[in-house]
Amino acid sequence: MRSAFHSQAPRYPEDWTDFPAGEQIKQAITQVCDDYTQRIFGYHFVKLGSLSAQIPLKQSPIRNIISQVPLSTMHLEHDEVSESANNSGERTESVDSSTSPKVVGQSHQLPFSENSIDGFLLANELDFAQDPHEILREVDRVITQSGYVIISGFNPLSLAGIAKYLPVKRDNKLHDARFFTSYRIKDWLQLLGFEIVEQRQIMFSTLFFEQRWDYAKNIQQYLSTYFPWCSAVYVILARKRVMPMTAIRPKLQLKRQFSPVGAASARTRTSSYNKTKS
Repeated sequence: MRSAFHSQAPRYPEDWTDFPAGEQIKQAITQVCDDYTQRIFGYHFVKLGSLSAQIPLKQSPIRNIISQVPLSTMHLEHDEVSESANNSGERTESVDSSTSPKVVGQSHQLPFSENSIDGFLLANELDFAQDPHEILREVDRVITQSGYVIISGFNPLSLAGIAKYLPVKRDNKLHDARFFTSYRIKDWLQLLGFEIVEQRQIMFSTLFFEQRWDYAKNIQQYLSTYFPWCSAVYVILARKRVMPMTAIRPKLQLKRQFSPVGAASARTRTSSYNKTKS
């Protein structure tokens, strides 16, 4: 098994349009996240990474949703917003900035205090991380004791995993994805004390080409029923579990009981022995 640490950082995607079927992947992940986030309650939710920041969480009961993205992505979105405002003849302030990032930083260095975040979304963030262990350790540091984590990733045991090694669209950033198996991600989470709540398999395609078939939905439904292991994308919902620490009571020590009867019989035997000896 290859090491999770990569000597060279992969090319980081700044938008879902960096993938040929990026918009379809985004819609499929959004549908699953809408269901998962309805179970997550609390005060703070963080969408980690540029891809996660573009996933709308309209069904989440948590209103304080923070997007943390790299600095390059912030400049890109700022330029796009300014350009759209200038083309429309409106002021920049009138543009909806609900999807704009609020926190700029690296995923392996979270600017949050310990035990402060109730939920995380990592939409394929680990697939483009140089050290995914470092990111998960940071998530484990700042998440609450019953917090949730939603992680999506590319499945290497799929057509997309095979197409990654083929000379097809080599300039696409999808070739740089790490493609970790869901079993490996779940193993990392369990080592950090997370409980796997649910996993869903979505997107049965190569991901390097857009689906243009009218009957693609029927094929997707058939494969999800009979061949769920070969899906191109998986989404995992995990919950942090912290076992309460209880004080260990000391073992009861029985006090020695003095037996006067035994002591008297011992003195009697000693005195009788002395008499016979004399």
